[in-house]
Amino acid sequence: MLKRTLMGLLRSHEQTGDKAKDPLLKSHYYKLSKDKTWEEVLSTLKKIQGYRIIHEVPSVGEIVLEKRTVTGRTMDITVSVIGVNPLTSAVDVYSASRGSLGDLGSNYRVIIELYRVLDKKLSAYKTTAVK
Repeated sequence: MLKRTLMGLLRSHEQTGDKAKDPLLKSHYYKLSKDKTWEEVLSTLKKIQGYRIIHEVPSVGEIVLEKRTVTGRTMDITVSVIGVNPLTSAVDVYSASRGSLGDLGSNYRVIIELYRVLDKKLSAYKTTAVK
């Protein structure tokens, strides 16, 4: 966590993906169709305290959230639901802080928190990466 805080002095964004070096930032896969995953992710995100849904585009699979930090900064978070095949979907998150200075690792912590909540809700469908 100290490494993330130090990196956060300069960086004000974080994202997940298949090629992420940090295992906690790898894409999360679920054995559900894209539409079903979309419904579950959207309903889960609506219930999380402190986050506000700004925009949702079901056809593209993107949900844009906003979160205010304790220090008054605003974070813009994009959650993407991607259909890998008819029975599997991936969820990726991009989080960025508004402002000129770094985020002290807060975007990293937000992504970990969102993945934890989604994995808890969708634990029965969690799977490993599709080759």
